[in-house]
Amino acid sequence: MHPKLKLYFEERSQISEERLNTLAPYFKERTYRKNEYLLREGEVCKHNYFVVSGCMRLFSVNKEGVENTRYFAFEGKFGTCFTSLISRQPAFESIQCVEESTILSIHRDDFYQLVETEPAVNAIYRKILESAYITTQKRIYDFQGSDSLQRVKWLMAHQPTILSRLSNKIIASYLGITPYTLSRIKAKL
Repeated sequence: MHPKLKLYFEERSQISEERLNTLAPYFKERTYRKNEYLLREGEVCKHNYFVVSGCMRLFSVNKEGVENTRYFAFEGKFGTCFTSLISRQPAFESIQCVEESTILSIHRDDFYQLVETEPAVNAIYRKILESAYITTQKRIYDFQGSDSLQRVKWLMAHQPTILSRLSNKIIASYLGITPYTLSRIKAKL
């Protein structure tokens, strides 16, 4: 098993080395170029992804062509389009690597079989879903009624890695502001 994925499981469960070794073959490693897609809107999501190195983002594009980034997965994090993965319906968002990235993927069928049969995977899946829900809710409520400066300050306090590694265009799509506004605010801070 890849050392970063092994560490992820060890930090979040009481899984044995033997059980970890049985999980390893389910995860396939691949390197993606910057801006390469793992999933495009309209496709059915068939994998759950673990980021070994780099960063991927989940985003949608509205009718006016404006991108709205929902989630970033940096090293040591899982990410997927859960709505499509769970429902087996076409995704309303895309998954793109925003840096050169090494990704471990597990097929949906294998993943859910492990959720049903391996307590450590079940517990981690539940924690991932709970964390995603809490993070999304917190971001929504923290951003409601806040101005652009407050959003940038929130990002600095809660997710500073995003500011140091990603482009203003992508960060702005996460904050719901324009790249120009983000550049202006960053210059003042």
